[in-house]
Amino acid sequence: MQAQCLASSLYGHATINVLLSSNKGGARKKEKKEQQELKFRKKSIVEHLAPPFMAVVLTLSSPEGGRLFQKACIGCHDTGGNILQPGATLFKEDLERNGVNTEEEIYNVTYYGKRRMPGYGEKCSPKGQCTFGPRLQDDEIKMLAEFVKSQAESGWPKVESYED
Repeated sequence: MQAQCLASSLYGHATINVLLSSNKGGARKKEKKEQQELKFRKKSIVEHLAPPFMAVVLTLSSPEGGRLFQKACIGCHDTGGNILQPGATLFKEDLERNGVNTEEEIYNVTYYGKRRMPGYGEKCSPKGQCTFGPRLQDDEIKMLAEFVKSQAESGWPKVESYED
């Protein structure tokens, strides 16, 4: 049977309760378990805060890429998805599976198009593969590719809308 005594001491304005136990091994196990739970909770907090934090970083680091995405890509690729081809999203796993692993490959698909996605480059061809809307400058497509790659790497955190 375990003997316990509850002692209190006053420290400043706070009362500290101390649990004394004759079973030191049990107290160590309890303390170790509490440390593991705290470590788990800290990890969970970091995991929960990482996506919003990355969204802020990405928004501040590439606002022009975000604006271009809102203007040219959001209609089909809202939050990295794909409303026309579910297997061709902008999520990291789908990009890799479809052989679009680098910014350069994202640039090429954006410039020339691929399957149902139209190309947005000024010299895109054949004409039927290219957008009927406004074309993008090379540097704009480069910014888009950087933005898409960074968003895919961070799991497409929510990015605030941009005003024109």
